[in-house]
Formats: sequence, structure tokens, C-alpha cells
Amino acid sequence: MSTESSSNPIQPIRFFHRGKIVDVSGVHPTRSVLDWLREDARCTGTKEGCNEGDCGACTVVIGELATDAHAPGAVDGLQLQTVNACIQFLPTLHGKALFTVEDLKGQCASQCKPKAEAPAKHAVHPLHPVQQAMVDCHGSQCGFCTPGFVMSLWATYEHHQAEGTQPTRQQLADDLSGNLCRCTGYRPILDAGQRMFDLPAVRLDTAPVVAALTALKNDGLDYAAPLGARIDHFHAPKTIAQLAALRVQKPRAQLLAGSTDVGLWVNKQFRDLGDIIYVGDVAEMKTVEERADELYIGAGASLEAAFGALVERVPSLADVWLRFASPPIRHAGTMGGNVANGSPIGDSPPVLMSLDAEIELRRGDVVRRMPLPDFYLDYMKNELQPGEFVQGLAVPLAAMRRQVRAYKISKRFDCDISALCAGFAIELEAGSDTVKAVRLAFGGMAATVKRAANAEAALVGKPWTQASVATAKLALAQDFKPLSDMRASADYRLQVAQNLIQRLWLETRTQDALSLEETSVWSVMPHVVAKVAAEGL
Repeated sequence: MSTESSSNPIQPIRFFHRGKIVDVSGVHPTRSVLDWLREDARCTGTKEGCNEGDCGACTVVIGELATDAHAPGAVDGLQLQTVNACIQFLPTLHGKALFTVEDLKGQCASQCKPKAEAPAKHAVHPLHPVQQAMVDCHGSQCGFCTPGFVMSLWATYEHHQAEGTQPTRQQLADDLSGNLCRCTGYRPILDAGQRMFDLPAVRLDTAPVVAALTALKNDGLDYAAPLGARIDHFHAPKTIAQLAALRVQKPRAQLLAGSTDVGLWVNKQFRDLGDIIYVGDVAEMKTVEERADELYIGAGASLEAAFGALVERVPSLADVWLRFASPPIRHAGTMGGNVANGSPIGDSPPVLMSLDAEIELRRGDVVRRMPLPDFYLDYMKNELQPGEFVQGLAVPLAAMRRQVRAYKISKRFDCDISALCAGFAIELEAGSDTVKAVRLAFGGMAATVKRAANAEAALVGKPWTQASVATAKLALAQDFKPLSDMRASADYRLQVAQNLIQRLWLETRTQDALSLEETSVWSVMPHVVAKVAAEGL
């Protein structure tokens, strides 16, 4: 069997699983982690539900060496994060650790004493606290979704045990927003999430995992496997220079980041991807830091890290952050990928456009920037040239000092695709109610995410009053002619977009402005109300 020439020999996929390093060769680069688990490793605890990253039945936890001991998700030398196994390609595990529901049994076998009433030769080890809490609280009925819930809860359990804290009920709900259950109504599962901290602790021994991953010395992966008479390659460079050179060499190769979209191309559309260039191992692409007068977000930074940095500086973006897909999707997916994808209903671009973000593109050693609105040419068409890729995003710090809001409208509150998403920013002249600058960016209203130029023009230089808002709402009909689809009708989209401008005014008007608590659903979530009542707060 012949392969194309490469500067590096073809390597196996190597990762930590079930207490040891596993070497995998011969499987196609687009084989999912879920299929490998169930069909090759015979670890059938992880289930297949939707096969598109929505239901959470396939939730597993990925461990990587922690570069920052104080970063969110860091646990004793490891970074532990939930992902959806159904849409992750197996080669992306190279140099990492994979934890599944079967691992919890192993933890208890080494740390828990068998039940006293069990005969010695039939010793029954107690369940892990996460699993026992699910039993105690009746958190499992049909049981199909249970392993996914257990793994999400296990990640939460490890994170809080490492920090010496316990999550609130709302934090548990947020952590479980990517796990769907059709039986319990969620209340017993949330009960279990609180109950698991009352049981004797059982912790992951990270030392052997850290030692194994350190020994792996992931210097990048050059993997290949046949598809019929063809050889498909999976390249995972380690530096941005290697990535740039490889992209020029293979301009038609499929770029892969979090696989939260590309994975569905394979599972649902049966696309043939050919060669793949994976950016997930390029540390420079994951940078999120302030540089001079801007916040720089590397295109490989996860949605969780990118939105976390934005919310730290603009707290009003918290709602859209927590409602962007689910934790497993935000852990794997990247903001750069969400922007480059170009979906007209993407949630990141409206927020970034409202903040005057620029997109940074690279081809070889040549780097260029442009305002994000200029990047989109038409439906799923952009400014990327052959051999070019998105290197990062730059958000001016000055733009974050404006009054910023983001609103997501969808049929389901958690883990749903937007019918409409809006990112707004407004700045008034000092000491007056005159609009100095305004940004009104919408997704779901046109073939691309775009700003409402006419509505903005109707406000700039005018007093920030109800009359000006009414004029801007009328101008919005000149900016957009939305389509009707399964998520919303054209009339609904236009009316909601106009209503959101009204809401922006209610929250930012110079007199009697409504607080975020008065307009956010988070302040009236039923389980929060119940907790407040129970604790007499």
C-alpha cells in the first residue's frame, strides 16, 4: 500500500484509556470516538442518541495536561472537560486521556470497601458517589441518558472537589444543559448533583494519568489510513508556523478545530472529507490575552474560553454565553471556527460585530486583518483565499466600555439553534442623551450576519428616546428582508428584532433604566426560586 511522501513517518493514534496507553492504527481519520468505544474497545456504557452533539447520551470527559493549575477545569495537573463522543474524530484524542462511565467503577474498586453483607468471592463494590446519588434521588428511569448525565456530573464533581466548593443548583443546571432526559423532568437529577457531595468522596488519581501523558510527548501527529484505494491523512501540527506551511501545501485539505460542525458533515451528510488538518494541538492558536488596546482571541480558543474572557470584561454577555449550545460543545468548539463557518445564525458574529471586532487571516507568513463585517460576502461565502486560514480575532477594549447587550431567541431555552441572535452596543455623548455611536448586529435576519446600517443611522446623533427608537425600528425593515423557515417566520423575525431594539432602550435609557435582573430569565428560573424559598434567603 502506497502513501504520499511525508517528512514524518506515519504514526499511530496514542492516548490514555482505562489505565493504560492505547495505540490505534488502521481506522479512518473520521471514525468517531463513540464508534471506537462501542465497536472496537467494547466500552458500551457510552450511548448513541442523536449522533449530532445535541442529546448528551455520548458525553465523555477528555483530560489534557493542565498548562495553568488555576484555569477553569484544572484538576491536579489535568484539564478535564466534557465533550460529545459522537462528533469527535478519534485522531483528536492523540496525546490526551479519555474517561468514560466505565472508569468510575475502576475508581470505586480501588478506593471503596466492598459491602459488608456481600460474600467475599462475590464482593460488590459501592457505586461512585455520582452514580449512588442518581440511585438515591431516582435520577434514572429508562436509563439510556444516564451515562451521559453521570459523566457531566463527574466532571462537575471533580472540579468542585479540587476547589473545595459545591455548585449551586443553577450551576448544576448550567453544567447539565447539554444532557437531555425525556423521563425524569430533571429535578431528581439536580437533586443527585447536590447529593453526590454528601457521600464519602472518591477522587480521580491523576498522578498516573499525568505521568502517562507526559511520557507520550505529543510532538504532533501525522496519521493516515486507507479509504478504498485512497489514503487519507490527518495532520495535527504543533506550531502555527507548521500549520501555515501545511495549509499552503494543502489548500484543499479540510481544516478541523472542534468538530462540532464538521462532525455533523460526516454523521448526517456522509461527506467525504479527504485529508484533514487539525488545529486543536496548536497552542498559539488557543491564546486569549490582552494585547495593548485589544483582547486577542486565537482562532483555536474554545468557545468556553473565548466567551469567558468576554464576559469577564462585559458581564452583560453572560446570558448568551450560557445559552450558546452546551458545555460539551463549548469545550470542543472554537470561536474562530464559529466565525469562519459563516452560518447566518451563528451566535458569536453578532456579538463580535457589536464590539467592532476584526478578523485576522494568515497565508504562509502573510497576515492581514479586516473588520469582521467585511469578511462575509454572501451565504456561506467569505474572504478566505486558497491556503489562508483564520488565525485570530481582535476586540478593541474601548468598544467593551460601551453599553453592550446580546439577546438569543430560540424555541428551546438551553442548547438550541437561534432563530435570531442580536449583538448591540451603544455609547452616549458625555453628559447628554445623544447617541454618539451604536452597533446593531443581527444573525438570522439575512444570508449573512450583518449590521443594521439604516437603523444605526437613524439613531446616531439623535437623542436616545422612545421616539428615536420608533424611527430605528421602522428603518430595520429597510435593512432586512428575513426568510421564513422551520425556526421562525419572516414576520416573527422582523417583529422580534424590532422588539429587541426596544428592550435595549429599556435597559440603557438615561432615566429609569431596567436592570439586567429585571429583564433576565435567570432571576426567575423555577429551581432558583425553590432554593431561595427553602433556604429563606
